[in-house]
Parts: sequence; C-alpha cells; structure tokens
Amino acid sequence: MNRRSERAAAAPPAALPMVTVCRGCCCGTSAKVPRLDHEAQLADLRAMPAGAAVIRRTDCLNACERANVMVIQPSAEGREAGGRPVWLGQVNDPGAATEITAWVRNGGPGLADPPDILDLYAFTPSRRVRHEFED
Repeated sequence: MNRRSERAAAAPPAALPMVTVCRGCCCGTSAKVPRLDHEAQLADLRAMPAGAAVIRRTDCLNACERANVMVIQPSAEGREAGGRPVWLGQVNDPGAATEITAWVRNGGPGLADPPDILDLYAFTPSRRVRHEFED
C-alpha cells in the first residue's frame, strides 16, 4: 500500500479529534517562549498512532498573550457525546504535551476525561476568536 492509498483508507477527519497547534508570530518562537523545543513539541503530537487524531499547524489563533496555544476539537462521536473544542494556552512544558497527547489518543473531548493538569492551561477565548476559528 503506498502513502496515497494509506491516506485514502484513513478515517475521515470529522471521525477523529483535531489538534490545531498555533505556530505563528508568537506561538512556536524562541523569542516569545524560550527554552522550549517547539518543533519537538509538534513532532510529539504528530507521532500519535495513525488514526488517533488529525494534527494541523496554523499561523495564528489570535490568542498571542497565551503562547503556545492549541485547540483540541472533538471527533464527530465526541461532539455527539457533548464534547466541545478545548482551548489550551501557555502549553510550554513538555509534560503538558505528553498529557494532551495521551488524552487525545484516548478519544479527546467528549470521550475521555481530560487529565487534571489541563485545568492549568484551559481558557475561553473571546467570542470573536472562537467564531473565526470555528468558521
């Protein structure tokens, strides 16, 4: 099976949780968040087993004061179970990324209880930012 057929055989994106990682002007830069290997953090998320989640990188989530920002969106099944997008800010500890990865691998919002440590990172962005992101 070649890579193209592997991707075609993969579950559709809505069937999986989606992790959006901000890597724009502030998030993902050593100037804003020194002493963190930003590329390693992204690589750890992308190392999840195939079919566990969709990982995407974006330029800006408009919450620069909370760099590094991630949004975990539930899968279709997770949304049906009541899961909603979870915004995480100041994810600057390698241990936090490990906890996020484990939670998403177990189903993410709506399907798995988030680890307690995520309470330190969760925030609610403005309605404008949420609206722009969800469109």
